Amino acid sequence: MRVGLCALAPVANLMENLLNVGLNHFLILSAALFSIGLLTVMTRRNAVAVLMGVELILNAAALNFVAFSHYVEGSVTGQVFAVFIIVMAAAEAAIALAIVLAIFRHFRTIDAFETTTLKE
Repeated sequence: MRVGLCALAPVANLMENLLNVGLNHFLILSAALFSIGLLTVMTRRNAVAVLMGVELILNAAALNFVAFSHYVEGSVTGQVFAVFIIVMAAAEAAIALAIVLAIFRHFRTIDAFETTTLKE
């Protein structure tokens, strides 16, 4: 049985409305990423998990920059800032993992609360 195009018009309109992604969707996703990253940084004791939380926070900021630059006519500064954030995050991850490895060699743990040499 063949269905005419008139019968599929409401479905096509519904799909078009569902696929229309606006600035609000990007901002909600960015806020969720930022919240998850902040929660991870505040609750984890493992240094690698804290670094993953920081990466989520930086990715949320980069998503905001790209989303706002997409909706501003002729602006590419958001993409430039996002590339800068990605480069900075890569450098931060490399340096932070080197510090975590040095702490592990000295203390035999990567628990952030057990590395308290400066308190003594």
